[in-house]
Amino acid sequence: QVQLVESGGGLVQAGGSLRLSCAASGSIFSLSAMGWYRQAPGKQRELVALVTSGGTLVYADSVKGRFTISRDNANNTVNLQMNDLKREDTAVYYCNAKQIGYNYWGPGTQVTVSS
Repeated sequence: QVQLVESGGGLVQAGGSLRLSCAASGSIFSLSAMGWYRQAPGKQRELVALVTSGGTLVYADSVKGRFTISRDNANNTVNLQMNDLKREDTAVYYCNAKQIGYNYWGPGTQVTVSS
């Protein structure tokens, strides 16, 4: 089992920045990837960014150049630096951890971008 706890969401004006953090605990030694997904009202959950155990970074096209994902293996955390936020970035952001055959999710943190 893997437990994930997010922090760092909130309200920000368009053009501003936020940093999300996710702390992982439990059986984290076999994680193949960690990352962030988001879900806006009335929309499906979508990938924002992830980092694999080998260091490969994957970003959604909509956030490339604005968001940066990083993983701190020593502290078992994954962070998402979000710059130049837009109203369309408003969503609940979920931390995700992957093992073979399993997806683990955090409870989510709200990010609201105002105009």
